[in-house]
Amino acid sequence: MKKRPPTTVPLPGASSICNLGSFQPRSGEDNTWNVIIETPQGSRNKYTYDHRHGLFKLKKVLPLGNVFPYDFGFLPSTLAEDGDPIDVLVLMDTSAFPGCLVPARLVGVIEGRQTEEGKKRRNDRLIAVATDSHNHRDIVTLRDLDESIITEIEHFFVAYHNLEGTPFKPIGRRGPKHAERLVEEAMQAYFDRLRAAALEKAG
Repeated sequence: MKKRPPTTVPLPGASSICNLGSFQPRSGEDNTWNVIIETPQGSRNKYTYDHRHGLFKLKKVLPLGNVFPYDFGFLPSTLAEDGDPIDVLVLMDTSAFPGCLVPARLVGVIEGRQTEEGKKRRNDRLIAVATDSHNHRDIVTLRDLDESIITEIEHFFVAYHNLEGTPFKPIGRRGPKHAERLVEEAMQAYFDRLRAAALEKAG
């Protein structure tokens, strides 16, 4: 019996995975960063980027009444203290979608302390504004935001971590310069890990 040809033909290079985690964190413009959105505003579903498979997967579903207040994502080619890319909460006019690259300006940091397995560690949360946002275009630093917005964001992270059993306590607020300093450190940590892995492989 004659074999039937395949109904689909893979495109050249289709086997190679596009790893969003290795994108450049900086945009072409000054003070603009490339944020990869994982979870959109208003979603109960928490999505996370799977670097190994190059796709987004559902990590968890928040309880009824709990949603992400703004779009939540990460800066590629960075490495935070928890071993993942550094997280960013992005203020924009309407929600994006998982995998969307959003050019954004860093406006500050909500400093926090997290307790996990009896150990306390820093878990600072970066806040940014989408460069094309109309509603937030005049926001340059956290001080420009209404106090109720910052409080809402802090309450969200406290509630989110309580659900995970890793209590989070806001301990301070810093401006955009400190935010950029944290990103620079996370970029250096990422490239240090790449260099160490390359040296180990060269053996």
